[in-house]
Amino acid sequence: MGTAYRGNEEEIRALDCFIKLMRAAESVADRINRHIGAAGLTMSQFGVLEALFHRGPLCQKDLATKILKSSGNITLVIDNLEKRGLVRRERGIADRRYITVFLAEEGHALIADIFPRHVSVITGELGIITPEEQRELERICRILGLKERL
Repeated sequence: MGTAYRGNEEEIRALDCFIKLMRAAESVADRINRHIGAAGLTMSQFGVLEALFHRGPLCQKDLATKILKSSGNITLVIDNLEKRGLVRRERGIADRRYITVFLAEEGHALIADIFPRHVSVITGELGIITPEEQRELERICRILGLKERL
């Protein structure tokens, strides 16, 4: 279903494309992320655990940038992960404002269990389009995602 807006051809085409993009993204994300919710994690919490799992300890600012969250939001996400014993924080010695987040043993075990399933589900979801279509989608998404930086 496209837009009901009665603008010019360029506007209608852009709105229809945006609606399809958002619906597809939400639909795929919903199917992909069910196992994350079943593990009692939010997408932001999963993003933090995944970043620490693959990149090692990171400061809160870098984590916020990596998962596209504000500094205030990342603090809450890490607070909740810390309460569950999945991560731990260490303040810098030279600068106490600098906080490094580490993956705790329980967090490592959880993300090590969840991540292979996550990859498998994503591979299955995107497997309905050809490798060439996947590369084209990646190219287009990169253009859209980087537009404000141009």
